[in-house]
Amino acid sequence: MQMPEPDARVLSIKPQLVKRLREVLPEDAVIDAPEETRAYECDALTAYRCPPLCAVLPSSTQEVSDVLRICHELGVPVVPRGSGTSLAGGALPTADSVILGVARMTEVLEIDYADRVIRVQTGRTNLSVTGAVEEGDFFYAPDPSSQLACAIAGNIAMNSGGAHCLKYGVTTNNLMGVTLVQMDGTVVEIGGAHLDAGGLDLLGVICGSEGQLGVVTEATLRILRKPEGARPVLIGFDSNEVAGRCVSDIIKAGILPVAIEFMDRPCIRATEDFAKAGYPDCEALLIVEVEGSPAEIDDQLARIIEIARRHDPVELRESKSAEESARIWLGRKSAFGAMGQINDYMCLDGTIPVSELPYVLRRIGEMSAEYGLGVGNVFHAGDGNMHPLILFDANKPGDLEKCEAFGADILKLCVEVGGCLTGEHGVGIEKRDLMSHQYRDVDLEAQMAVKDVFDPKWLLNPAKVFPLPVSAGRRAG
Repeated sequence: MQMPEPDARVLSIKPQLVKRLREVLPEDAVIDAPEETRAYECDALTAYRCPPLCAVLPSSTQEVSDVLRICHELGVPVVPRGSGTSLAGGALPTADSVILGVARMTEVLEIDYADRVIRVQTGRTNLSVTGAVEEGDFFYAPDPSSQLACAIAGNIAMNSGGAHCLKYGVTTNNLMGVTLVQMDGTVVEIGGAHLDAGGLDLLGVICGSEGQLGVVTEATLRILRKPEGARPVLIGFDSNEVAGRCVSDIIKAGILPVAIEFMDRPCIRATEDFAKAGYPDCEALLIVEVEGSPAEIDDQLARIIEIARRHDPVELRESKSAEESARIWLGRKSAFGAMGQINDYMCLDGTIPVSELPYVLRRIGEMSAEYGLGVGNVFHAGDGNMHPLILFDANKPGDLEKCEAFGADILKLCVEVGGCLTGEHGVGIEKRDLMSHQYRDVDLEAQMAVKDVFDPKWLLNPAKVFPLPVSAGRRAG
């Protein structure tokens, strides 16, 4: 993966930069020793590494503003970082950049149960947002698989979703307002604790912008009443394609489960060895969960089970208790860690129309045979957000490159069937060079023109999202 050459001028002013940063931050909030900056050399896309010039850990919006103002004056690139769980290289530094981490910004600033909102600093983890309101019988809906560790800042940057996004939507559907610090240090408030803001939809521009437009330091989030109840059903099938057809039929029937999750045989085997969830021996399984009153749950599950039986499932298991529900979900929540125990893998993220699931799953299987690399499929089937895990050997010369080529073909397939390159992981560096496959030059130009407005010097999160040949002129200017 090509990265731009570091700016020699920026490298030469490191002593001056560090001195000025220490004037506005506590001593332990500026990290410049080479052996310590290595902790920030990559995110969860560990195939690519580059230690930053230095890293800073501000604790407030004002400190973030001070850091950005200094870097803007000195012409130093800045890479915003949440918890470093990005699977697309969204927080990968360049050698001449400052990592700006929000890990110390974890405070709950306001909870308003009457208006159903919470305002937090964006270094707070996803799961701890629900933890802050669950005693009031509320929850925060977006639930990425990394929710125990991932930060709200990163969720906003990548517009993250999760297993329950089919019913509740992704981050943008649950984000009401942000405090944004622009590259020159200017602090702006966008949106807030109200239904909708007048004027341009700037909140929609910020959510999913991957740290290209500013650093989000505070967020106002929608919280919801916990449902009266929820219950999953586990359905096993003898092929991926049949499971895909079942998903399509459930959606076509007008049923809205809270989640439809898909796992294929490699993932089932790995998670069963790892978590002992009691999954059946089958080629593919679905976890379909519904919620509501007992009567609503019974009605929805009856309709789903009727549809599933038309596809001759090898197993159909409806949960009868909270303990059984937890076991059904245990394997799915453990899938990525379980796969990591048996093999190196690259986790992709592409979105397709649900009706195309059978075809796309078949083509991925065919491409797996062509490339000679295994694939484990685990994803949010209800909204077509796929997460193929391509298995490779990181110690075998050429395997990473083969894996990347295979991944590129899968993502191109997603676009060709009417989908897109990403659903929740973002573009980062992983899909940067594929953007031209989805967008025409005029479309990319329009997107870059928005960045020109927010970040005229192109200092925020360099070398991400836009293909380097397309964006090089703007960075040089």
